[in-house]
Parts: sequence; structure tokens; C-alpha cells
Amino acid sequence: MRHILHADLDAFYAAVEQLDDPTLRGKPVLVGGSPQGRGVVATASYEARRYGVHSAMPMSRAARLCPEGIILRPRFDRYHEVSSQVMAIFHDLTPLVEPLSLDEAYLDATAAVAGGADPLAVALDLKRRVKAETGLTLSVGAATCKAVAKIASDLNKPDGLVVVPPGEEQPFLAPLAVRKLPGIGPKSADRLHREGIETIGQLAEQPLDWFVRRFGKRGAGLRAKALGEDREPVYTERVAKSVSAENTFASDLREPESLYAELARLAGKVARHLEREELRGRTVTVKLRLADFTTFTRQTTLPALTRSESTIRDTAWRLLSLEVMPDRAFRLLGVGVSGFPPSLPARTRTGGEEEQLELPLVGDGTAVGAFSGN
Repeated sequence: MRHILHADLDAFYAAVEQLDDPTLRGKPVLVGGSPQGRGVVATASYEARRYGVHSAMPMSRAARLCPEGIILRPRFDRYHEVSSQVMAIFHDLTPLVEPLSLDEAYLDATAAVAGGADPLAVALDLKRRVKAETGLTLSVGAATCKAVAKIASDLNKPDGLVVVPPGEEQPFLAPLAVRKLPGIGPKSADRLHREGIETIGQLAEQPLDWFVRRFGKRGAGLRAKALGEDREPVYTERVAKSVSAENTFASDLREPESLYAELARLAGKVARHLEREELRGRTVTVKLRLADFTTFTRQTTLPALTRSESTIRDTAWRLLSLEVMPDRAFRLLGVGVSGFPPSLPARTRTGGEEEQLELPLVGDGTAVGAFSGN
């Protein structure tokens, strides 16, 4: 039997700022871009969240909701430094650590429990060490699988701890909103609601063929998660699916010359990232967001693998140039490379949420990672 922990630092960026500057403690802190531009909230302290502020919200709206909020630009070098300290603590417990982001990871604690430790005691000790050595609070979920552990860690934040004993997975999951299940996004949840499925328990009642019809190749995995029977291992190495860079502009771009200059800069970032990771890809993608927030991608597959900056730039420009029209203004531009050979693993990164390989987008800057969707 496995024993999996999902460990998640609470309001990480804001918590680091409050840790480094004691005058910020107990005050609403908003980390992200400028409210005068198109910045978004990267992290809000729990004091700010009481005003309805949340991550990914436009900073201008966050400032209206929380007029006393203290807005700070991110200090990613510092966040990486603290993250490294926390990950070292995780590795002291087990070598089986799967970082999901700077502030979040799965840990396989099966060996510790097999050695006589109680799952609750393991989780409590992990929380104690992180607090004592970094000053930060950690929320932890403990269960027999990753999906249940992740859901559990989020239930009693901040400084939460939820242990789901073996055999209690389905009763634990059944009453929870279907949106809480990893892999069910807002659009999937809306479709399920239209079918009368509101809870994970109702989802789990559906047969396998129903899952396959609605979710395709993801169906069997989602069903296992809904039943609390997820057997996905804790990966100590993650394979990159794509590497990309994107930027949301302070003001819309219309002129081809300006768009080309920005595209060339992003292509250079992607090429350097591929070089560091010793990766080559075959598919080049551009992500575009218009002034009216319409978002779409265009991509093409090359005849050979590449990480050449000029090849990426020129291919991306051919895609973008077809979309440049006199009546179009662009709010965001992204460039990405994917289609890596399966035999080329990327080194483990401690980057942003889900597919991110490095820094999350804060709005008026550049993110490097996988495209984060619409």
C-alpha cells in the first residue's frame, strides 16, 4: 500500500514577502504586475483573499476590491531560493519527490510508513520542519494516491492537514464538488453539470465506457481518480511536453515590425531554454490573443527536429504574419516548441503551475513554460 503526501506552501510569494518584511505581516499583500497596466495577481495573501482577490485576477480589479492592498513586484530569485530550501527538506524525508511548482510537490512516504511511522506523524513532522527552518506554513494532504492527497491538502488551508485513511477514499471524495477532482477543469465541470453530475461521487458512479466516450484516452485515469484508486506514481523526473515563452503587452501591438521584434525576442528565449535542457522539437506554435480577448493558436510541424533560434523565429513569423491584418490589435503573443522525441527526458524543474517549466506570467512580463491556455 502506498502513502502519498501532497505538500503545498500557503500563499507562497506573499508569504515570502511577509517573512522578509515583518511590517507586511497581517496586511493584505498582492504580488504581481502593475494595476496601471495589464498586470495580474500572481499570489494574494490570505488577508487580501478576504476581499475576494485571487490568483490570475487582473491587478486593476484586485486593487479596486482591496484598496488597502500592498502591491509588490515578484522577486523570483528569492522565491527560487526559498523553494530550494523547502525541496531539500522534502528530500530528507524521501528521495521520491515530484515538484509541481516552486511551492508544491508530491512525496511518496511509503518507505517511512513501512518503517513504522504513522502517516499523520510523518505529515506533522514535515510541517514542523518547514515552519522551523523557513518560517513558512505548509498545508499537507495524506492518502494512498496522488489525486486524493492533492484534494485533501486544499481543504483546510492555510496551515492545513487532512489525512485520508486507507479504505476511506470513496467516502471522502463522494460529497465533494466535481470541479475539485484533478483533471476536471471549468469547461468539463460545466458539461458534467448539464448532465446532472455535481459531485465526485456522482461521477464515480458512471461506467468505464461512459468515461471513455466523454474524455477519450483520459477517461480511464479520471475514473480511477474519482474512485480514489489512482495509481499514478510519484515522478522524480518530468518529461517536457513543450517549451514556450509568452508576453502580455502593456499596450496592444498592431505594426508588423513591432510584432516581429517581440516574436524574435520570445523565439530567442525558447531556443536558449531548449539549449539548456538539451531538447529539440518538431512542432512550432504561436499563441495569439487579440484586443477583444479572442485567443487562438497556430502551429506547423517541421521536417526535422530543431532548437535553432533562427528556425523557430522564421517558422513562427510565417504563422504569425498570416494573422496580421489592419483591423487587428494583439494583446498577447507566445512562441512554443513541442514534439520532442519520447526518449529525451528533461531535467526536473521546479517551475510554475501544471505544465509550467519556469516562471508564471504576472501580466506585464514574460512567462517561460508551456502555454497556459486561454
